[in-house]
Amino acid sequence: NTQEVQILLNIAGMSLMNGNIIDGKAVAAQIREEITAQVAAMKEKYKRVPGLAVVIVGERGDSQTYVRMKQKACEEVGIASFGASLPASATQEEVLATVRRFNDNPDVHGILVQLPLPPHVDEATVLGAISLNKDVDGFHPFNIGRLAMKGREPLFAPCTPLGCIALLDRCGIDIKGKRAVVVGRSNIVGMPVAMLLNKRDATVTICHASTKDMEAVVRDADIVVAACGKPKMVKGSWLKPGAAVIDVGTNPIPDATKKSGFKLVGDVDFEEAKPVAGAITPVPGGVGPMTITMLLQNTVDSGRRFFEGIAQEDTKPSKRGPSAEGVTPIIMGMFVAGIIIKEGVTLLRRVISRSSSSSSSQ
Repeated sequence: NTQEVQILLNIAGMSLMNGNIIDGKAVAAQIREEITAQVAAMKEKYKRVPGLAVVIVGERGDSQTYVRMKQKACEEVGIASFGASLPASATQEEVLATVRRFNDNPDVHGILVQLPLPPHVDEATVLGAISLNKDVDGFHPFNIGRLAMKGREPLFAPCTPLGCIALLDRCGIDIKGKRAVVVGRSNIVGMPVAMLLNKRDATVTICHASTKDMEAVVRDADIVVAACGKPKMVKGSWLKPGAAVIDVGTNPIPDATKKSGFKLVGDVDFEEAKPVAGAITPVPGGVGPMTITMLLQNTVDSGRRFFEGIAQEDTKPSKRGPSAEGVTPIIMGMFVAGIIIKEGVTLLRRVISRSSSSSSSQ
């Protein structure tokens, strides 16, 4: 039964935690082992492996490092890695052409455009150009829309939010029926993770800059996801004893003892929160390792759909305009609206005519 399953999950999750600290590296390693086995099975069955393409525009050092990490991760699990590095001066059309080339490549099953893009390249246009079936980053409007809808499921969910849910699941932390508070409402983490929690039947509250008495709101939560980008904002005194705390923040703060001159801290004050929380992710070593891992999992899932021939048709509009299926309701709506307006005008004329006649008789 459900209770027995939860007990087994709790026992399994203990090996992925050091006391009450969630070991994101251990969880990620466990999932990557499973991914490696899935890729090997695909290679055996289909004689093909999933492929991931990464598009980077510009020479930002942090973006370059992140892309190399993704390529290395692909190699480790057996996923084919493709890449395109464009100069910062690349035009939007050149970026779109690169995306379209990967859309048409049958060996590529996932496409990721490394953000941020240069100011002259429109992010929404580029992300919207990625084939729906290859949107392994999960930010295509179709996927976000289905994520928000009851009874619908996206092809892919955004990787960092998906990693947050995986941490809770793998560590045996029940979500259904729990009160969850998400601190932050970004399109990248806050909003998608709130929608994922909602799909798992949590009662979700989103806190933001205009939230009144945020401390009291957070203290009511069984699960707290901090994704606001403010160093150590969530204090230990804000937490309900035993709450599960997922800290997505990665904030550099000065530290003279470090060779780099800074250290990374989360959006939660870890030292204050640790004695109060039932489970908590550290920074670094918590959510961070999960993002690329879930990207790999999304790529494997995409490859499986292609290999099994069940990839969906893209929902891009036809160049000739909306389909007949879409036009019919529009025409019917215009027809009905026309009748209503016509009848309304006729009625108004009658009222005016009667009013004029009444005035004349007086």
